[in-house]
Amino acid sequence: MAVTQRRGRRIMMTPDELDEFLTTQRTCRVATVSSDGAPHVSTLWFVWDGKSLWLYSITRSKRWADLRRDPRVAVVVDAGEEYDDLRGVELSGTVEFIGEAPRTGEPYPELDSVEPLFARKNFSLDEMPHDGRHAWMRLTPEATASWDFRKLASL
Repeated sequence: MAVTQRRGRRIMMTPDELDEFLTTQRTCRVATVSSDGAPHVSTLWFVWDGKSLWLYSITRSKRWADLRRDPRVAVVVDAGEEYDDLRGVELSGTVEFIGEAPRTGEPYPELDSVEPLFARKNFSLDEMPHDGRHAWMRLTPEATASWDFRKLASL
């Protein structure tokens, strides 16, 4: 994963900080390109497996249609309310569609570890509930940029 930051290196997250942040956060903003070229941003839950961001999306959504047509995406995960508490990461790249769409729970080895992680994190369940409306996308970031304004106090 390439670090694309030229500025702000003193407040960027270390790899361990980035991993901890993405593991504990729950909500991201997904930016896609609409068919007319306009940007579209939507909110989604995710799970981080240490190298990829997994997105579980409704297959009849604008986001899904946009990414089926053009799989390039930018995702922002951020936290904090006050200026000196803001932190986050932007991940960008190309999504891959994994498993059946929509997902009904058929065995799919690539999802064996992801689905329990997502179910525990977001539903407090050991197994993933499948509703036949959602499906998986994986973003293995090609570039990241991060910030942690809490580091400003030590500069």
